[in-house]
Amino acid sequence: MTSLDDAREEDRTLPEDATLLIVDDDEPFRTRLGRALEKRGFQPILAAGASDAIAILKDMTPAFAVVDLRLEDGDGLQVVNHIHDAREDCRVVMLTGYGNIATAVAAVKAGAIDYLPKPADADDVEKALLARPGERPAPPDNPMSADRVRWEHIQRVYELCNHNVSETARRLGMHRRTLQRILAKRAPR
Repeated sequence: MTSLDDAREEDRTLPEDATLLIVDDDEPFRTRLGRALEKRGFQPILAAGASDAIAILKDMTPAFAVVDLRLEDGDGLQVVNHIHDAREDCRVVMLTGYGNIATAVAAVKAGAIDYLPKPADADDVEKALLARPGERPAPPDNPMSADRVRWEHIQRVYELCNHNVSETARRLGMHRRTLQRILAKRAPR
């Protein structure tokens, strides 16, 4: 590690209040992330969805939060708004499996300090939570491949078209059968 890296590591010490709200409807991911960040000194509180998170916010105000954009029972942006109503200085990182520019902008406007694509690992989340204001994050160690980015985009459009293959193919400018073959395959790494 260089001296610049050493200085950045020293700046990433946890504050006294290290309460962390993790809101994600994917239970295994939520639990894994909570355990990993607890080992790093955070005090995680886990919420399975928007309603759980809002109920938790009535009793406590976390210093940090990690919120999934798409929750089964609501929108992660609403949760971010509730978090900032409860505690304006809470540092929120938004996670999503369907990243695009519009949702990233909406997340930042709602008050998120960073926007990470799933599957984000605990190191990336910790770096984002503890980054100093205005600090540019380092490039990811394992970014999504171009094939994965394409697959994520197709999945997002497919979801926005209410799983209508013909409409999705029309909007993407591809043949319906080609789209069906892509949708039938597993996600690339």
